[in-house]
Amino acid sequence: MTPTPVQPKLKHELGLLDGTMLVSGSMIGSGIFIVSADITRNVGSAGWLIAVWLITGFMTITAAVSYGELSAMFPKAGGQYVYLKESYNKLIAFLYGWSFFAVIQTGTIAAVGVAFSKFTAYLIPAVGDDNILFSTMIGSWHFTISAAQCVSIVVILLLTFINTKGVKSGKLIQNTFTITKLLSLFGLIIFGFIALKGDVWHANWANVWDMHKLNPDGAVVTLTIATALGAIAASMVGSIFSSDSWNNVTFIAGEMHNPKRNVGLSLFLGTLIVTIIYISANVVYTGVLSMHDIATADHDRVAVAASHVIFGNIGTKIIAIMIMISTFGCNNGLIMAGARVYHTMAKDGLFFKKTGTLNKFAVPEFGLWIQAVVAGILCLSGSYGDLLNMISLVVVIFYILTIAGIYILRIKQPNAERPYKAFGYPVLPAIYIVLGLAFCILLLIYKPEYSRGGLYIVLAGIPIYYIAKRYLKNDDQENVVS
Repeated sequence: MTPTPVQPKLKHELGLLDGTMLVSGSMIGSGIFIVSADITRNVGSAGWLIAVWLITGFMTITAAVSYGELSAMFPKAGGQYVYLKESYNKLIAFLYGWSFFAVIQTGTIAAVGVAFSKFTAYLIPAVGDDNILFSTMIGSWHFTISAAQCVSIVVILLLTFINTKGVKSGKLIQNTFTITKLLSLFGLIIFGFIALKGDVWHANWANVWDMHKLNPDGAVVTLTIATALGAIAASMVGSIFSSDSWNNVTFIAGEMHNPKRNVGLSLFLGTLIVTIIYISANVVYTGVLSMHDIATADHDRVAVAASHVIFGNIGTKIIAIMIMISTFGCNNGLIMAGARVYHTMAKDGLFFKKTGTLNKFAVPEFGLWIQAVVAGILCLSGSYGDLLNMISLVVVIFYILTIAGIYILRIKQPNAERPYKAFGYPVLPAIYIVLGLAFCILLLIYKPEYSRGGLYIVLAGIPIYYIAKRYLKNDDQENVVS
């Protein structure tokens, strides 16, 4: 009898520093350098600009410390997918996993990859959007491939290849690039405070709570209470996107040392560090740029405009290099963590079976490559930006469901081991749920274009779930017969 080959198992090779760097590195991509322009156009004042980031930061940290209880209860690969399965059922978990694969993770990887190439074009113009390598008409659709898209795909493939060689390779890149970009951002903030302009600061903060819409032509539009609420919700699409992906460390919990302690602590430390950086950076923006300059920054590149004031003409290149470092490290974290969700889904029979196997380096190689393929397609489609706008509501809905799962599991599994309990329970998790629901309701009412598409993507997963279950059942029966 031929002995059954021993299957590789996930290796515990990540510590607290690695987890914290994964959280911070996955969160900080290109958003903090760009989205404040759109936020300012929506709310118009320095006070409300900072308030949007404070609300988002509070929600992010609250969610992170709440996830600490779940990560300690279920310290294994898959993270949020596992928490939803344990709290509800496989269907809810699959809908999250399906949305995660279809657009949440892959769309973010595509968006961050294209951001990398766009800012690389500051230093090497030949790799910019304007350099069209291929163009054709498909019906009424004008399909083009630019050098920027090609560079983004190459970077995604490169990072995917590196991560197929083991978690040590991925963590080396993650730690190196995350530490570099954290130091760079702290440097930008420190020099920004030194370069702060008194007249700009006083003008921006004179009417701190005067909320209004700033049009690109300089026109000011007064908002009613109802439209003001919609403006806040629309603004938070950008800040939530910039603060998302903090939960990536939960996906890779199966490779953490002492995951019951280190996953939750990584979540808290990582989100706290990034929240401090985000708020401080926006305070700097209001100290060196007028609100009109923030709102009308070229291609929304607020950090570029601010850096020009702080560092002079070389500022553009400094920011370009910072964003290249930031997006490269961010995509490494997203790529490394994402494949672990598909691996866990495959173990449950709800994803391609091959994704449930590990290569000789003990990583889900097939999951990494199919993730890269979908992200590459989204890069070529040029629709990743629209997709990310659509899924902001979906992301928050799944966060709400996951945090609500803490209450459900306290009832369903009262005697389960809980090495760490959600900080501020039951108040803080409830506050997050209320704020999250308010955000979702306001988006549905005032900005339906941000939400309907995302809901359609989720709902499309329902028939796919039952097809997957039926296929698995038939496949298992065939295996028994054979």
